[in-house]
Amino acid sequence: MKYSKTAILLVASCLTAPAFAQDASPPSAAETVDEGAAIIVTGSRIKQDPTKSALPLQVITTDDLTREGINSPEQLISFLSTNGNGADNLASNADVTSGAQRGTNGLSAANLRGQGSASTLVLLNGRRVAAHGLTGSAVDVNQIPIAALERVEVLKDGASAIYGTDAIGGVINFITKTNFQGLALNAFTDMTEAGGGAIYRLSATGGYGDLDEDGFNLLATVSRSVNKALNGSERGFVNGNQPNRGLSVDTRGTPIATAFPTTGNSLFAPTGSLLSGVTLLEAGATVPATGGINILDLPGGAGCASMDGGMAYDDQLWANTSARFACAWDTGRAAVLQQPLNTLTYYGRATAKFGDHQIYAEITGSDADSSKRFSNNQYSGNNSTLPLYYPLNATTAGTYNDVYNKLVAVFPQIAPNYGKPISYRWRCTSCDVREYETNTKTLRAGLGAEGPLWDGWDYRAGGSYARSESSSLLGTGYHYRGTFSSAAAATASGVVGAVSGGIDPRAPTAPGATRPGIVGLLNSGILNPFSLTQSEAALAGLDAISAEGVTLYGGKYEVKQLDASVSGSLFDLPGGTVQVALGVDYRRETYGFNGSPAAVTGTPDIFNVAFDNNNALTPKNRTVKAAYAEVLVPVFDSFEVTGALRLDDYSGFGSTVNPKISGKYRPLDWLMFRGSYNTGFRVPAFNQIFNGVTQSPNPGNTLVDPTTCATGTVSLLPGCTAITPETLSGGNLNLGPETSKQHSVGIVLQPSSRFSASLDYWSIAVDDTIGALTLRQLLDNISFFPDRVTRTNNIITLIDLRADNIGSRRTEGLEVALRGGVDAFGGVINAGLDGTYQLKKREKFLPSAPFGPSLIGRFTFAGDLGLKWKHSAFVSFTNDDFTFNFSQIYRDGYNNQALPGIANGTVVRPDFNPKVKPYVIYNTSVSFDLLKQYRLTAGVRNVFDKDPPFAITYDSNTGAGSSWEPRVADPRGRSFTLSIEAKF
Repeated sequence: MKYSKTAILLVASCLTAPAFAQDASPPSAAETVDEGAAIIVTGSRIKQDPTKSALPLQVITTDDLTREGINSPEQLISFLSTNGNGADNLASNADVTSGAQRGTNGLSAANLRGQGSASTLVLLNGRRVAAHGLTGSAVDVNQIPIAALERVEVLKDGASAIYGTDAIGGVINFITKTNFQGLALNAFTDMTEAGGGAIYRLSATGGYGDLDEDGFNLLATVSRSVNKALNGSERGFVNGNQPNRGLSVDTRGTPIATAFPTTGNSLFAPTGSLLSGVTLLEAGATVPATGGINILDLPGGAGCASMDGGMAYDDQLWANTSARFACAWDTGRAAVLQQPLNTLTYYGRATAKFGDHQIYAEITGSDADSSKRFSNNQYSGNNSTLPLYYPLNATTAGTYNDVYNKLVAVFPQIAPNYGKPISYRWRCTSCDVREYETNTKTLRAGLGAEGPLWDGWDYRAGGSYARSESSSLLGTGYHYRGTFSSAAAATASGVVGAVSGGIDPRAPTAPGATRPGIVGLLNSGILNPFSLTQSEAALAGLDAISAEGVTLYGGKYEVKQLDASVSGSLFDLPGGTVQVALGVDYRRETYGFNGSPAAVTGTPDIFNVAFDNNNALTPKNRTVKAAYAEVLVPVFDSFEVTGALRLDDYSGFGSTVNPKISGKYRPLDWLMFRGSYNTGFRVPAFNQIFNGVTQSPNPGNTLVDPTTCATGTVSLLPGCTAITPETLSGGNLNLGPETSKQHSVGIVLQPSSRFSASLDYWSIAVDDTIGALTLRQLLDNISFFPDRVTRTNNIITLIDLRADNIGSRRTEGLEVALRGGVDAFGGVINAGLDGTYQLKKREKFLPSAPFGPSLIGRFTFAGDLGLKWKHSAFVSFTNDDFTFNFSQIYRDGYNNQALPGIANGTVVRPDFNPKVKPYVIYNTSVSFDLLKQYRLTAGVRNVFDKDPPFAITYDSNTGAGSSWEPRVADPRGRSFTLSIEAKF
């Protein structure tokens, strides 16, 4: 029964006329062009009939968006079956991130065919928009003025010869209205049944003047959209405490602190700590409990679950017997599942028509505020740079003695240490969740002209300026450290006598504390790590040392572009007229990244903040000059070939020539074969070249040295002890471009105007791939990168993960599009399906290395998650005043992650699922026209309230992840949509 709904939709797709996301079908701009008329479509500069394209072009109308309850460009991108499954949305970027994901605050990007967001070209009316101000590479699609759109064209093919060498994954062209008259008001809401994550949008669009009758048109639109936060604690499927299913969280930083046997510190524990200097063996034990002891987990204790989000640390799953008395805490419940986002977008366009010539000016912009929130800070005490010791004094005596009595009952050997402070690891829930508040402003202004030159020839010319400027501030959850974090920081401070781990007098001191920062507040005992509630004095102390409002970082990306092209007829052949297009393109890109004044010399350290000051970059420029030619040759009546050639000259990288050839053969009116071949050339983003070097700690417990551990998992076997190497990340001044070769072949069947089916095979081969290895990727391929690994006493302590040209990637797949329709019940029943089937996804990291195993259906922590099959399908009924739609979104399952105990075979959990189930949801909507001026659309998304399937995504090396996969599933659950549009 579980496949019955899918089967019904698939059968209906094959029986019934074009509706959602039409493939190679006329845009819903049918109101502005006659059916079969030649127009400029995405992927070409030669006017042609979009219904007969040699390239797989998907056209999405605004009616389609309304029917599916799609309210933002991000939702549209996630709906596309051809889009990959990367960490490109507000949900997958909401938690702690590392590597390439850092700096993606508030960013939603496109990732066609899983080639990465930097390889998908996003256009507005055929011209580029600026990349996100923080990343300097991917375009934030939520800056697009969705209220002004007429249609969206998705070119599922590389288009480097026309738009630029970097369009490896494909092109998404957002096309706005050009001749709108009247006033349209729209209100939209999307409310979840379970609460949280609500979405609202208000928009107004006004137009005046008819191009054909008045010779001009003025258009303006403004829209405000609000996405409310959805917290992990608001969804029951977010649960890191599922040991029977093989999931538990590897953190011992808990709201009731976990005690550790840390040795002494000259400032706060000159004679050692309570648990130091003794062997922590309870009766009958053979492995000392050095991995942490929580009083809740001791015999007779209240239990780890007595604190909200708490759980017993699963020492078997994590192969860490020394932590058998520790508690863990569900960090996923403290993170937001979807970042709150408040966006204002606006768009204005003025068009004048002089005969057959048109001149236009347009301006668009956005102002977006987002909040990235993740788990509360964990304070892991040590005896050097973060000395944390709970003292015995008049303020702490009650708590200290309670903790001591519970510990000494199990470990009597600590009795001689009574009075020594307790060293610990603590999760500060009273400090609130960590938060980055980001504001991003975008602006794009353009001028353009188009019209005829002479008989059969046209011109198009224009210029644009675009920028994206972002700034992130610290929100809640961050406090000044109060000690020097390193010898370098101490030296740079200018403080006389400063040493690593010494007191930093520049940090603020909380009332009642004698030492500055969070270290001073905790070591005073005013802030109690062994209590879930804090005194007024403790809360006042946290406020006094808070770093809220401090600038984290900021960036600005600018693009200036000029382009011109001419197209027309050359001569006739038996099959038709040979047409040609010639064009030039000039682009200047500028990117700058600002560090924080709070992280420069002379300012105190803020604990656990990724300032990225090493990546501060004075504005860098890149100039791209290009010329291209395109020719369409109708060899004979049913066979047509299009060839294009583009010459690009990149400052700093030299020149490159890239061809594109496509063809179509239509032996019968209802049958067409098509194919294409092209090459690509993509240069690195500015930050991939110029970023400084950042050294980051690794708190995880899942990595081993593959040269000493054949099993590759943590266990008690010799050489299989967990390693925690620090990592280096940053840019590479010697980074070169990546190149690609891709081809596709397809077949299109269209036996009638209401039925079409297409199947396209595509292949993309990328070499000299630009990127950075993840920690796991490097360890899995350690034999090829001996120079990137540093060992201390034969233990891996440092790994270099800086950007490089890291080998090759091979991706192949099939794309299916089905459409059909029949007259019935006084209207039309339409159905359709768009699906992608992945055939190959492999990569290697050096030219001399072999390709690794298939990545299809294999869980990865970073990058694109390769699903074997994904589709979107629909059935709808439409008449003059009424539309009903029922649709399905299907995303295939994949192999689940196994934590160390299961992976090494020492632990068996009865409900562990090695395969993640498919994600399948259904949406429905109904639309009514009222009084010819009003349109009401009501819908239900996720009709059957399907939770994301259980998946082990927790990563102990970053502390991110939980029990579901945000790259695949929507965490909001069932929601109810309502859209009201009024036209005057």
